[in-house]
Amino acid sequence: MGQIENGFMVLVGAQDGDTESDARYCAEKIAGLRVFEDENEKMNLSLRDVGGSVLLVSQFTLLADARRGRRPDFIQAARPEVAEPLCETVKAIIEEKGIRVETGRFRTHMVVSLVNDGPVTILLDSRKGF
Repeated sequence: MGQIENGFMVLVGAQDGDTESDARYCAEKIAGLRVFEDENEKMNLSLRDVGGSVLLVSQFTLLADARRGRRPDFIQAARPEVAEPLCETVKAIIEEKGIRVETGRFRTHMVVSLVNDGPVTILLDSRKGF
């Protein structure tokens, strides 16, 4: 489905109780993060600065609770009818910032590959739980 070159792979896990406000918070952060190196090798440039794109993939398994037993519990994941519009909201807000967004297909098995160029992996949580 979607393919990008330079940019972010964003895995979105919508949690039960998330709202458009949570989606907006995350989208604004994604669009504005300054994690690409500038001419002084400092993380100082954003996606727009480097002409980067976003590969946005809905991933309910991010909400897995595996603290007990051997089978993860997904009870905190938002229902698909809630999660899909939230993912679409994230996509739309990032695109409003002039950043190209490619997506996977919601509720479909996908094979996703990533070449992680650098040491940066960031968790964003609109509830600031960590």
